[in-house]
Amino acid sequence: MNTFRKMLKIEGKLSIRDMNMVIFAIIMPVVVLIILGVIYGNKPAFNGAQYTFLEQSFGAVSTIAICAGGLMGLPIMISEYRERKILKRFQVTPISPGILLFVHLVIYILYSLVSVVILWIVAKLAWKVQIRGSLFTFLVGWSLVLLSMFSIGMLVGGVAKNSKSASIIASLLYFPMLVFSGATLPYEVMPVPMQKVVDFMPLTQGIKVLKAATLGIEVESTFIPVIVMVIIATVCIACSIQYFRWE
Repeated sequence: MNTFRKMLKIEGKLSIRDMNMVIFAIIMPVVVLIILGVIYGNKPAFNGAQYTFLEQSFGAVSTIAICAGGLMGLPIMISEYRERKILKRFQVTPISPGILLFVHLVIYILYSLVSVVILWIVAKLAWKVQIRGSLFTFLVGWSLVLLSMFSIGMLVGGVAKNSKSASIIASLLYFPMLVFSGATLPYEVMPVPMQKVVDFMPLTQGIKVLKAATLGIEVESTFIPVIVMVIIATVCIACSIQYFRWE
């Protein structure tokens, strides 16, 4: 445990100095929230709605940090550490390379947690955003989104031949999901044909769960999205364990 804490402290400082995750997981979600707040403010999501457009979008924005850590940070870090023989070197030391991976996993989870807390504070203070449903259900849904996205990142990082290929694959997953799943561009303003296309993205299904939890919509309506994310997480975790390459 002492070794884990020391590694977490060192790797955490290095991550903060790099600034990439600070920008994309902390600053970027707040900027997106502020832009949506300035544009829509406390306007109802639609005529007669009991909730605002910003409340409808809060769950989606809270996934931006998860995307940054799970689809970009994690797979690129794993592939770079493998390419630089760092994982191989750890295999001949008393410290397992698995501990190093777990440390980074914790770091990206912490970024996501800090992000959602800051988003909630800003949304609450500036626009009085409320979670009209169950906070517990929201946290469970948010954790499920995190699990599914991070499992995809572990799979990409585990099987990519090198950091260049990992970066390409991660970008092909990250940017389309960031823009078209509803995390930044609101799902509700998309044309219906586009909505049908982006429904195939796993993050879109996760955002539907968070939206239902935020707005207090019946849990039964999220049955399919939950099943989709559970299947994705299960398959990706199993494949990561089976095909992960340390060197």
